[in-house]
Amino acid sequence: MTEIRFHHLVRTPLERALPPLLEKMLAAGVRAVVMAGSEERVEALNSLLWTHGERSFLPHASKRDGHPERQPIWLTTEEEAPNGATCLVLTDGVVPQRVDRFERCFDLFDGRDEAAVAAARERWRRWKSEGHQVSYWTQGEQGGWEQKD
Repeated sequence: MTEIRFHHLVRTPLERALPPLLEKMLAAGVRAVVMAGSEERVEALNSLLWTHGERSFLPHASKRDGHPERQPIWLTTEEEAPNGATCLVLTDGVVPQRVDRFERCFDLFDGRDEAAVAAARERWRRWKSEGHQVSYWTQGEQGGWEQKD
């Protein structure tokens, strides 16, 4: 079964929380797929990963760029892993049919949006009932992630 981590974004928006998470994955040698809710969001994330920090570079691409097999981070709206990713990052409340294709899944949701929180609770219940290992993480006072019971 898949390890699914729900990341409740309360202190920073997705645009600030996603790059450090992806940097940690790259440092660990993990390939990732970031699944977004629209092509417009994919393009916004594509731009973000080029410009998120002065001295940071996150190698990534989307369908528009091609060569998925070369990309440690693949941005998409589809349920796919053409880069051989073992990690799935979900944004915008997207719900893949099969999270079990991945070893680990990160579900990032906006804690300031009541509808997003309610939808995340539904995903939690679904995936827990399917036997996946689920955990809940929130941002601490210093902005780092803390696991909660």
